[in-house]
Amino acid sequence: MRVSLIALLVALAPMPLAAKDKPAQEAVWAFDRSDIPVDPDFRFGRLANGMRYIVRHNATPAGTAIVRMDVEAGSLDESPAEQGFAHFLEHMAFNGSQRVPEGQMVPLLEREGLAFGADTNASTSFDRTLYKLDLPRNDPALIDTALMLMRETASNLTISQEAVNRERGVVLAEMRDRNSWALRNAIDTTRFFYPKSLYAQRFPIGTVETLNAADAASLRAFYEREYVPAHVTLVVVGDFDVATVEAGIVRHFNDWTARPAEPQPFPGPVKAKDKARTGVYLDPALSERVTVQRNGTYQDEPDSIAERRETLLRSIGYDIVNRRLQRLARSAEPPFRGAGFGTGDVFKAARSTRIIIDTVDGKWRAGLEAAGIEYRRALAYGFSAAEVAEQVAQVRTGIVNAAASASTRSNAMLTALALSLVDDEMVPSTPQSGLERFERFAPQITPDAVLAALKREALTLNAPLIRFQGRKAPEGGETALRDAWREVMRAKIDKETGADTAQFAYTDFGPAGQVVSDTRREDLGIREVRFANGVMLNLRKTDLEKDRVRVSLAIDGGDRLNTRENPHATQLVPNLDDGGLGKHSRDSLDTILAGRSVGLGLSSAAASFDSRVTTTPRDLEIQLQLLAALVTDPGYRPEGEVRYRQAINNYFAQLDATPASALAARIGGILSDDDPRFSLGNVEDYRHLSYAKLKTDVSDRLARGAIEIGLVGDIDEDAAIALVARTFGALPARETVFHGETGQPPRLFAKDRSARIVRHTGPADQALLRITWPTRDDADPVEALELELLERVMRVELTDQLREALGKAYSPSASSQLSHEWKGYGTFSVNASVDVAEVPATRAAIRQVLDDLRKAPVSTDILLRARQPMIEGLANALKSNAGWMALVDHAQSEPDRIERFQNARERLLALTPADVQAMAQRYLAPEAGLEVLALPKDVTEPK
Repeated sequence: MRVSLIALLVALAPMPLAAKDKPAQEAVWAFDRSDIPVDPDFRFGRLANGMRYIVRHNATPAGTAIVRMDVEAGSLDESPAEQGFAHFLEHMAFNGSQRVPEGQMVPLLEREGLAFGADTNASTSFDRTLYKLDLPRNDPALIDTALMLMRETASNLTISQEAVNRERGVVLAEMRDRNSWALRNAIDTTRFFYPKSLYAQRFPIGTVETLNAADAASLRAFYEREYVPAHVTLVVVGDFDVATVEAGIVRHFNDWTARPAEPQPFPGPVKAKDKARTGVYLDPALSERVTVQRNGTYQDEPDSIAERRETLLRSIGYDIVNRRLQRLARSAEPPFRGAGFGTGDVFKAARSTRIIIDTVDGKWRAGLEAAGIEYRRALAYGFSAAEVAEQVAQVRTGIVNAAASASTRSNAMLTALALSLVDDEMVPSTPQSGLERFERFAPQITPDAVLAALKREALTLNAPLIRFQGRKAPEGGETALRDAWREVMRAKIDKETGADTAQFAYTDFGPAGQVVSDTRREDLGIREVRFANGVMLNLRKTDLEKDRVRVSLAIDGGDRLNTRENPHATQLVPNLDDGGLGKHSRDSLDTILAGRSVGLGLSSAAASFDSRVTTTPRDLEIQLQLLAALVTDPGYRPEGEVRYRQAINNYFAQLDATPASALAARIGGILSDDDPRFSLGNVEDYRHLSYAKLKTDVSDRLARGAIEIGLVGDIDEDAAIALVARTFGALPARETVFHGETGQPPRLFAKDRSARIVRHTGPADQALLRITWPTRDDADPVEALELELLERVMRVELTDQLREALGKAYSPSASSQLSHEWKGYGTFSVNASVDVAEVPATRAAIRQVLDDLRKAPVSTDILLRARQPMIEGLANALKSNAGWMALVDHAQSEPDRIERFQNARERLLALTPADVQAMAQRYLAPEAGLEVLALPKDVTEPK
């Protein structure tokens, strides 16, 4: 339907400049009927069989490439008897084709350095299936292999019955693992608001009945019907010669025989007259939410300059309403935890306008009233010039930043733009042209224009659909919900009072600090500066991200402040910014800093309080001022405490809802023999935490603790040093070193190694098995690499055995965690989420993998599959600012990180199968492991 509509419109419309060189009958792209000029650096093509492709050269990161195959076939294309087939077929793509023997696609890619899951993946949605390969190198042979694999997936899958029988277990395992309270709620939400639609009956995971009935013949019938050239678009972006890649696409795909392409079924119907229905959905894990919604007709608005202007106007309107709602949620006595107002498309079947209100349990009425009145106030009185200006500043900054960084956009970002053209018919134009269009239009963004655009799209919420979700039913039930909304619609509405505005108050921290040491590492070019007050600054200028600066801040402290007597000292550190600054509330800061590219907040790591933000060269000064203000003058306002308590109450209410959350909550206590520093406490312990206590516990570290700052990216080094001198360098004297040892008792692994069971309240078939062994700290760089390689080998072996061979688990995993702060402490663990009935077999399979690793060295092929992604990761590490920051952030306090990185490749290549075996023998003795099994409540442990 979409293709025929585009062809019709193109035939009736004048050709835009971007497509003048094409005959009208070949118009198959959204830009063919749009006045938005397409980015000329993309190359678009269409083969004679109807398959499309998009190719673009890009060198960020250098020497790599991304390949995506977008197939317009998803769960909407399934018949009732085929539910889940699109997703099942996605799995079969990794199970053999004409040129790739069964079970060899993943190993083939692993040998080339692509990690399964991270670099080799696929996903299925309602309307399409996307196959993904992230290539760590741009050598022609690897790119050609990737194109070959996509061609095999497109039409040459073998789909043997034996492979179907085996993969069925993996698909059912994925269905079991995803059967959570969140998914069940999403399904019920969809079916309540769109009850007659096809989309509500076609969730991609399918049904147990249809998946069990699937066989090779029925899957092949779906495959041959839906995987046709006209449904496929190939996207390749990376550091390569475009003509060579385009020729490769033609060579691999040109012989694919064109077959009839069926239009995708209509995802609706969604009735605009559907109104005044009320529903209540309960689940013990669900926090309270009320959604008020009306559905209307879909507005077919092809991408154009006029449509983008209209979209911008109404989006500003929605953002202003949501800014008002955010202000209410941040108050000292908030009526709700959060709320949102907006309108969105339901595929091409309808559009929906909704208000969503999240409240503390039992407080839904107050939340509904407050959010509903703000909605009505906006429509009745519109917006102020100041509100519009704040949002325009935010929009302008985003567009300016995009234009400034255009030359170093990542492969992933450009791939997303290409896929947006394919999936959403959004024309990829250049960021500079977008900035120019915005500046021409900006004077027309007035309060009246914004309100008018909002009203043209938003549906009036009269007699709406109302859905309540929560742990217990609302008092008064559905009638009370409906009556409450009627009261909202009858309530008197006053005009919005303008928010106070102020100037940023933290621009003077005293005389600029003096530099007492300034050196540069000759090997990596990292500049290391120390100020007279003890603050350390590390810089690395790069050209990897134009107009971007990454900032790291570390302050001595962190979770080492937690003691047996005071185990929750740092619990509120991540909520510190919610309390604002001494001179500005958190909400005021958003208004003051509108249009600035800055971030705010601290986290608590093992031995430091950390912040990681990204800014621009022009906003680096205010970013540093903002972080310095948070360290020296945190506001500790009560609204921050309120938000924390709301979150912690909800966390404990959901604690046992899934196997993963139940196990994660208890594993710290189990592994530490209930050491309170590493164990989850009682909910009341957390409810009584306060900013006053936090201030007592952390103020000394904020005032005196050692500080290390890292700056990476598009910087003028001397100018950046001067900015740090005027902020952190101007502070009173700090300690000069980070304190690793604190005199606390050491962190010990549990002496009690007996198997444990934790209980969850999820489905009765869900189990999660975890076995953990004590290892060591990270002091020895070679042994740390040996354990990391053992982890990768274990992942490969577990995937081969539990997923591919036995079909027992969807995503088994292994993890090696070596502590830097706690001497002698580290862990190695394996995890498998399985059916309760499969626990004994899974345990036996894991034991067999362990026994094999301990008895004999792994094969050279397994070693290659595990190690090569690590090698490629090292080769590409410094092709991104994130990779550089991993070395820069602690270059002075932890210089050994740099030495480890520089020697990692050589050390890794020197490791042998015997080294992996030695690690398994040393640390993974069966009797040394501690097993924890998460089982449903009231389900007997299977033997």
